[in-house]
Amino acid sequence: MLRAAGVGLGDEVIVPAYGNVEMAEAVVLAGALPVFADVDPATYCLDAGAVAAAVTSRTAAVIAVHRFGHPADMGLLGEVGRRHGLLVLERADGVETSADAAWRRTHAGYLDARLVGVVTPAPVEGHTYQQYVVRVPGNGRPDRDAFARAVRAKGVECRVPVKTPVHRLPEYRRDVLLPETERAADETLALPVGAALSRRDLQRIVSACNALGGLLQPAF
Repeated sequence: MLRAAGVGLGDEVIVPAYGNVEMAEAVVLAGALPVFADVDPATYCLDAGAVAAAVTSRTAAVIAVHRFGHPADMGLLGEVGRRHGLLVLERADGVETSADAAWRRTHAGYLDARLVGVVTPAPVEGHTYQQYVVRVPGNGRPDRDAFARAVRAKGVECRVPVKTPVHRLPEYRRDVLLPETERAADETLALPVGAALSRRDLQRIVSACNALGGLLQPAF
């Protein structure tokens, strides 16, 4: 991908740190250096302003990842690329079918309308809800991890979508400020939203989460 585009030794490629390590690995395999930029707090995709701020004379490309089925803003990222003469590539973090996406949108709409105590995903055009990722702000009791344990105890499967941002990993550790990436890693939780869910399953998710909603107020 990168080598075919002429990216190689001495080049820098801007990638997100919020997500899996595959993009950074691809950059290293091409002989280039991965540079991490912050994400948009609503989409978890690369923030165009953060990308622009990370550009140097060695920057050759940007890899935008459509995270959790939420599309990156390729319009704004493309503008940054044109302004600086950069190659702008895009990748999705999974494979999906239109039928599955339609079911997930339906289920996401149900959860959006009923969940309290968590911040639900931004319902923007093009979101396929490959994962239904909410935020559990650590502003009191419980925090995200305690919330997850309590929800699992009620029979609802959930997972932390990004446990460790790439820039925290020893082999890619960078002295860089990525506040939205750090916040997302600490607050996000993926709830079930798949096509196989029944109405009873969705009701169980809402009941389990909303039973904890009152505990999310700050502790005084």
